[in-house]
Amino acid sequence: MGRPTVSRRDFLTTMGLGTVALATPGWAQALGRLPATNSSQRPNIILIMADDMGFSDVGCYGGEIHTPNIDGLAAQGIRFTHFYNAARCCPTRAALLTGLYPHQAGMGGMVSRPGNPKPSGPYQGYLSDQCVTIAEVLHKAGYHTLMSGKWHVGESKPHWPLDRGFERYFGLINGAANYFDFTKAKAPGRKRVIAIDDQPYIPPKEGFYLTDAISEYAVNFLDDYGPQDQPFFLYVSYTAPHWPLHALPEDIEKYRGKYLQGWDVLRRERYERLIELGLLDNQWPLSERDPEVPPWRSIENQDEMALKMAVYAAQIDRMDQGIGRILATLRSLGKEQDTLVLFLSDNGGCHEDSPLGFDLRNNGLPPGGVDSFMSYGSSWANASNTPFRLFKHWVHEGGIATPLIARWPTVIKKRGHIDHQLGHVIDLMATCCDVAGARYPETYQNENVLPLEGQSLLPVFRGKQRQGHDDLCWEHEGNRAIRSGKWKLVSVENGKWELYDMEADRTELHDLAAQQPDRVAELTDRYLEWAKRCGV
Repeated sequence: MGRPTVSRRDFLTTMGLGTVALATPGWAQALGRLPATNSSQRPNIILIMADDMGFSDVGCYGGEIHTPNIDGLAAQGIRFTHFYNAARCCPTRAALLTGLYPHQAGMGGMVSRPGNPKPSGPYQGYLSDQCVTIAEVLHKAGYHTLMSGKWHVGESKPHWPLDRGFERYFGLINGAANYFDFTKAKAPGRKRVIAIDDQPYIPPKEGFYLTDAISEYAVNFLDDYGPQDQPFFLYVSYTAPHWPLHALPEDIEKYRGKYLQGWDVLRRERYERLIELGLLDNQWPLSERDPEVPPWRSIENQDEMALKMAVYAAQIDRMDQGIGRILATLRSLGKEQDTLVLFLSDNGGCHEDSPLGFDLRNNGLPPGGVDSFMSYGSSWANASNTPFRLFKHWVHEGGIATPLIARWPTVIKKRGHIDHQLGHVIDLMATCCDVAGARYPETYQNENVLPLEGQSLLPVFRGKQRQGHDDLCWEHEGNRAIRSGKWKLVSVENGKWELYDMEADRTELHDLAAQQPDRVAELTDRYLEWAKRCGV
């Protein structure tokens, strides 16, 4: 059954970045959606996610991109080295929001497009009624629930953010879009929708840049709800650095010429920094350049390819600037010490759709501007995912390994700590419930809710070892894997199982399947049990 929506139709928009006349404090309580409560003992939570950003792109994970605000979170908190996503945007978002595997939440594949529904079930393409979101759980527990950014787990009503527990929303309902001009669709019939709360919104063609707008609304929500006594949950879901390669000129200039040394040198430099930072075991060799990617020295259009990576870096740089504004606002509110801030990416760097990337406009324009529509290709994505193999969409480490940073000054005392415990995006619901003192429900809106799959990270924040998962599993478009302790069994679509000892070989270079058939058989059985249970 669908969920009721509290609509806010009294907002006003301007023609700038779209400031909103926010509701007066207490409007949600007046509507009966939230209990008025003194929640000073419960922390605020800000969950920030990048889109299609590789494991080694930001500075504190070995990258050369200027990310001082993200790096600052790491310096004051924890960096995780073995944290996993669900390999692609829609499945990861579903798992993050619900604490279930994507298939259990109805998002085993990609989102259903309006007018083209899929059969209901594990691949229906919108969130199931047998799951709840972090927003729904925390909302009921007395939290303000706010979101700015990409939704992508339901394109048709009643499957928008306000239908799933958020009080306030600004952002992109669907996937990749022009960062500057929403009238320029990716392709005919591929309309993109920006919404404010539960209403479509058409941004101005002048002065609009999507990354800045996402940051702007996050700051607006903090300004309005931060001073209140009730705690808040703010989910900031950037589209950056997902293609198209669109960035502001001043940000591109910072990186122009920086990548003329090419992806081979860049991968080696990042690999060495990862070891130096203590994020990578030096017994794990750097994986070979992807077999479909040519050596840099053979590329004829080196200037153009270097510029593509410069634009990609500029997109991450601008996102970091926005995160800086969010953190500064939090600090000005006096809420920095008692706010848990989490940062991660939804999947690895994106290979689409060739080593040199695509150019959907093919108009001779360079990457970066409003009339271009390009990707940076598997060549640079291979560098983004240093030191791992493969990319977004696959479930080898290059597709599913994500940076995760957690900062919570009143609880996380070991500043700059690097933690090697295993985790997964399904753990974020359990973590939010745990730190908020919220109960995960057995039923919601007269529907039975599937039991939580994730496990809280709070013990890790407190400097302890947690029990962790016996197994973690993945499936996306036929790519499949199971991680059990130090062992990982993984396969590409229609491929043979590969077996890796992740303590000795996290870069997945030495397949042990032929030498250990009994272990392959055991892990295969456990994977199949999980697949049957989750509706794969």
